[in-house]
Amino acid sequence: MATDLGELLVPYMPTIRVPRTGDRVFKSECAFSYDSPESEGGLYVCLNTFLGFGREHVERHYRKTGQSVYMHLKRHVKQKATGAAGGAIPRRRNGKVFLDLELNRDFNGDDYEYEDEAKLVIFPDHFEIPLPNIEELPALVTIACDAVLNAQSPYKKQESDSWEEEIQVSKHARSLRQQENGVRIPPSGWKCAKCEMRENLWLNLTDGSVLCGKWFFDGSGGNGHALEHYKETNFPLAVKLNTITPDGADVYSFDEEEAVVDPHISEHLLHFGIDMLQMQRTENGHHTDNHVQLRVSDWEVIQEAGIKLKPVYGSGYTGIKNLGNSCYLSTTMQVLFSIPEFQRAYVGNLQRIFDYSPLDPSQDFNTQMAKLGHGLLSGLYSKPPIKSELIEQVMKEEYKQLQRGISPKMFKALVSKGHPEFSSNRQQDAHEFFLHLINLVERNNSGSENPSDVFRFIVEERVQCCQTQKVRYTQRVDYLMQLPAPLEAASNREELITYESKRMEAEENMRPPPEPVRARIPFTACLQAFTEPENVPDFWSSALQAKSAGVKTSRFSSFPEYMVVQIKKFTFGVDWVPKKLDISVDVPDFLDLNRLRATGLQAGEEELPDLTPPIVIPEDTRDISTNNSLESPDIDESSVMQLAEMGFPLEACRKAVYYTGNMGAEMAFNWIIAHMEEPDFAEPLAIPAYMEPDLLSPSLPTTSALDNQPPEESISILTSMGFPRHHTIKALKATNNNLERALDWIFTHPDCEEESEAMSDTADTEPNDNSFSNANAHSESSLSPDQDLSSPRVRDGPGRYELFAFISHMGTSTMSGHYVCHIKKEGRWLIYNDHKVCLSERPPKDLGYMYFYRRLSSC
Repeated sequence: MATDLGELLVPYMPTIRVPRTGDRVFKSECAFSYDSPESEGGLYVCLNTFLGFGREHVERHYRKTGQSVYMHLKRHVKQKATGAAGGAIPRRRNGKVFLDLELNRDFNGDDYEYEDEAKLVIFPDHFEIPLPNIEELPALVTIACDAVLNAQSPYKKQESDSWEEEIQVSKHARSLRQQENGVRIPPSGWKCAKCEMRENLWLNLTDGSVLCGKWFFDGSGGNGHALEHYKETNFPLAVKLNTITPDGADVYSFDEEEAVVDPHISEHLLHFGIDMLQMQRTENGHHTDNHVQLRVSDWEVIQEAGIKLKPVYGSGYTGIKNLGNSCYLSTTMQVLFSIPEFQRAYVGNLQRIFDYSPLDPSQDFNTQMAKLGHGLLSGLYSKPPIKSELIEQVMKEEYKQLQRGISPKMFKALVSKGHPEFSSNRQQDAHEFFLHLINLVERNNSGSENPSDVFRFIVEERVQCCQTQKVRYTQRVDYLMQLPAPLEAASNREELITYESKRMEAEENMRPPPEPVRARIPFTACLQAFTEPENVPDFWSSALQAKSAGVKTSRFSSFPEYMVVQIKKFTFGVDWVPKKLDISVDVPDFLDLNRLRATGLQAGEEELPDLTPPIVIPEDTRDISTNNSLESPDIDESSVMQLAEMGFPLEACRKAVYYTGNMGAEMAFNWIIAHMEEPDFAEPLAIPAYMEPDLLSPSLPTTSALDNQPPEESISILTSMGFPRHHTIKALKATNNNLERALDWIFTHPDCEEESEAMSDTADTEPNDNSFSNANAHSESSLSPDQDLSSPRVRDGPGRYELFAFISHMGTSTMSGHYVCHIKKEGRWLIYNDHKVCLSERPPKDLGYMYFYRRLSSC
């Protein structure tokens, strides 16, 4: 028999591989479905690609790849016989087989045991060879089988691989001396103390200085003032603002020239008024704070606790298991796959997507979207218990075991790949994940129907110069509307004032706090706050050709098929702790936004001149000689020497540093690599003439110095990094010729089409926290005012809507707590709480976070 098996496997030996380091072995989940070894048909693992397939999909993989040898894994779960001894977990009968296979189902360990079975299956004849079979199988096959059976979960590998290196504790952390200079850092509004930078800011832990970092290739901007400060003071440690959480922060040691760990970071931050330890992790893995009483009602009301909710089963009623703070993903996907356009795009095209999927479907977005959608809508993973099980569960009152849901491990690993936040196991913001998911849909759409179009709408922004009263209208694409929550408009304001007074009095006298009072804000007040004009920071008026006061209003140039409304509940407290406003908003079932329709340029309004602001040039870098030419450029000689020490010609190094804007040796090195083959690579640097605007000839029109075309020097810097010229021009025009923002624009618009028209000039505005979501930063560029709104990408129509879903958040901040969603199907509200799907008795619409409206068809 051994000879027979050996001969039988000989033709397939070249295709059988032993898993190596880095290979992912999918032995717990099918690449196309949520079948597992516990499913009726078991799971087939290809011994070449190590992908897993359910019985329904293994034939497709065989036909596509020709791979014939699979390992079939089957787990048999059995109820223990009456009187059998119980155990803490289900007992294995065959412990060797699935050494690292997790249980996909929730079992009561006292009542169940399971038995694992493995065998080789050869296609297309389905010839089966039981395992283990060491004596009869070739050594290579035996080794490959053992390696597959003992392989770790691919998701565990990804977790460990995400830590590229262990960060060491800084030698300065324990001995750091902080100055008693009274510096207190506010929770927002930061700016570099030496320039206008508002991003990539670092707080020096010695003296509390807030300064910008260096300019990185990933688009994070800075002028290196934090490093300069260290060189002047030798204060070694700095923490990056916007990274501070109760779990830690990003700390850099200038002296050690690397990211470090500061074990005393909480004390060092508290010195400057930043209390990062107000929030503590609870036993269930969610964050909370010391004011537990304030949030108890949130958890009870939103989850409809204390009410015996009736579970539902079947198509569209499948839950999603929580993988550990993954409820932000689950709730978002439940809502999206309740929308017909998403159902048609992925589940309706299931067979075509699967048939044309790449060889590794686990890495294909459309395949995994179709798989998730089918898992939620097919009803295969949401079946009611058989009568005997139901009676037994009712007797034991273990209702939670009736619904198991699907486990989206493969989907989460794919959509979060490369994202610093979503790839972690921390809780995230459902609003941010929604925009991230829409971005992925846009990038990967190849069909005639793009489901994300149902959310797409066009925003008209009107900016007015307060001095000249002239206006400018621009348009941009967005996917979500954010509504402010004005606490001053609370209908129970007097009650809130009384509560706050009692709370402070109780705190002073060390008595228990009074019963919390939730602010009740009318939805009409939120809409009113949304429509109010807002100040534009750093407004540059092209009419005055100088900075001035400006105000901006936003309106809808089009209304989408589905309107997503987010209530802005999250803010920073004065102690720097991210907090959620404890508010109740009477969100309506029907919403009419027609009065917010944009009107465009009105009679009597005068437009601002179509001019871009001049390039800001530091005084010490431009020296005008008598013939108006630049005498000598300011070049970072330290960067030049770093490059020269690598063996590059000195003049080439000077050119590299100059043409990358003194952004450091790393950027200059990239320029050198891109230009090494040019004939004038080592020629001396030739500086083009430069003329100040006030030295221009009076006969020349001012617009010649302020042309719409971006500066050629800026274009050269970006094209030297390998980006196409047309792409860099669009990026610069879209970002007011700001190099850092332009590079970020390029990275967030990888699929920008060559033939698309340049975006409208945004010279009169700077980025600010407006009432819309600015989701276009994740997807589409701004539009010219004359953009054709009849494009199929914009589904304009009446602005009357009906509420059909909402996502609610419990907890004190987006980095903690729990999400659930309520969806209205077939005229009834349902609550989706991880793997549990039940009929909702009291949908808490006033406590929601994100609301999803569909256009009324009878408009």
